[in-house]
Amino acid sequence: MSYGQPIGIITLEENIPCPPGTPGNPTTFSHPVCYEVVRGISTASLADPDNPGGLQEFIAAGQALAEKGVCAIAGNCGLMIVHQEQLASAVAVPVFLSSLLQLPFIARTLGAGAAVGIIASSRAGLKAGHVRMAAAGADIATATATMDGKQHFRAAMGGQGGELDFEQVEAEVVEVARALVNQNRAVKAILFECVDLPPYASAVQHAVGLPVFDVTTLVSHVYSALVRRPFVGVH
Repeated sequence: MSYGQPIGIITLEENIPCPPGTPGNPTTFSHPVCYEVVRGISTASLADPDNPGGLQEFIAAGQALAEKGVCAIAGNCGLMIVHQEQLASAVAVPVFLSSLLQLPFIARTLGAGAAVGIIASSRAGLKAGHVRMAAAGADIATATATMDGKQHFRAAMGGQGGELDFEQVEAEVVEVARALVNQNRAVKAILFECVDLPPYASAVQHAVGLPVFDVTTLVSHVYSALVRRPFVGVH
């Protein structure tokens, strides 16, 4: 039984701000979470989908979380898709390491000719191979934008300075989303690969008028299936 058990979250060893909305901040969620850090593994270790690093460290972290009694295991970086299959096979609880796992679902909700707009932290991170892993063989139209060149985002996240100018970063994320939609008229939904972007999802949705998916929508979806609550009046 999984009643009351937390979602376990595998995190990278990083010094970045974690405002509400990011999976690294436990107040993001309306249910309990617990964390396990993979030491010595960075986003650079996950950037080559054909030859990623850190698999054994991820398996050890996943097994540690499972031993703590979590009901499922999530991740705090979209690039963790590279270890999704292996980790899911190594532990006895559901695993959903990347927001990109939602890509086939999102695509199926859209009409013919529509595309999913993916916003990533950097083009040095997200590669076509990561997207192919997420698509799981499906032919999905996508358009990608990144936060490259955005001064305030890079200072907080890329520079790992630990300081965040929330309003300035929010403006940059909205700017990237608007440009993505304006330049790709087929985009009918937004998917944040980067886990640092969900705090700005509401502002992006208001700006572009499209559904916005991210790691928090994935975690909420899975948790709602694992810990069902009775409907009022049902006996």
